[in-house]
Amino acid sequence: MKFKGIEKRETGKFITRYDVAYETVDNQEKIYEIISRKKDLKTIEELQGEAPDAVVVIATDESGERILLNKEYRMAVGNWVYNFPAGLIDEGESPQESAKREVWEETGLELYEIDDFIGISYSAVGFSNEMNVCVVGKVRGTFQASTSTVEEIEPGLYSREEVRQLLQTQRFAARTQAYCYMWSKG
Repeated sequence: MKFKGIEKRETGKFITRYDVAYETVDNQEKIYEIISRKKDLKTIEELQGEAPDAVVVIATDESGERILLNKEYRMAVGNWVYNFPAGLIDEGESPQESAKREVWEETGLELYEIDDFIGISYSAVGFSNEMNVCVVGKVRGTFQASTSTVEEIEPGLYSREEVRQLLQTQRFAARTQAYCYMWSKG
């Protein structure tokens, strides 16, 4: 594919829709619709990006025997979905700071230990260039209601057996489903 250009189509509060033009190997024009967190993309380099937009937190309890999952009502699908705590990285915030803030805002727990980072990945590569970084660590504390009135979240810590049962009966975000499947086998 040869990048030909990008045209902004619509700007929303949190995302912007673009048409990205490519030329295929047989010299045909291909217009690909995407959404982005970026408000004014113009070049292929800007489309590809460099820094993550969001953080995803993969955390266990202090023993490492239970994994933190949010059961969250997701408006885009009109249903409850299991997912890791996640959110946008605020301007001037490091991924570590964002991870700690998101865990606290969504669950009331403290992300007290960060063990690892998993490099940049895409949230939904089929239609968005949004990039994430995964922060891996441990949480402690007592669950509290989400600090956001626009998010309905029921956090929980789940054993491997409980996760295996959830995987058979509940809806998951794809990244969370894949990771939880492998974790539950451990």
